[in-house]
Amino acid sequence: MSVFSELAGMTGVIAAGEYSYRGDRYNFRGQLSEDMARMASIMCRATTMSTHMQSDILCANSDNCPFEEAHGWVVKGPQFTVCVMANVFCFVSNEPGVFNRIFKRMRDSLMDAPDVQEMV
Repeated sequence: MSVFSELAGMTGVIAAGEYSYRGDRYNFRGQLSEDMARMASIMCRATTMSTHMQSDILCANSDNCPFEEAHGWVVKGPQFTVCVMANVFCFVSNEPGVFNRIFKRMRDSLMDAPDVQEMV
């Protein structure tokens, strides 16, 4: 079972998916329409690219930079939070205790994932 499929089945997850770094493919499960999932994958890919660029800039003139090799990002909105690690995204409800459990699962599964992955 893929990481995103496992995440999608967890309590508090609205939707989860994966996207290709080339931007031409994605998969998802959950409470998103096909069109919303496509837009989510585009947004996640663009934000991931921006996050990597920003961490590279911060580390360019620094020894032992704490942002070297950014592994993901999180954005919290009023109703849900978007978590991204490697090429996996997860939309999580803002209910108490949900984020920590889901993010731990993502970290355990994806922290050591290569920077560029291809979807099968």
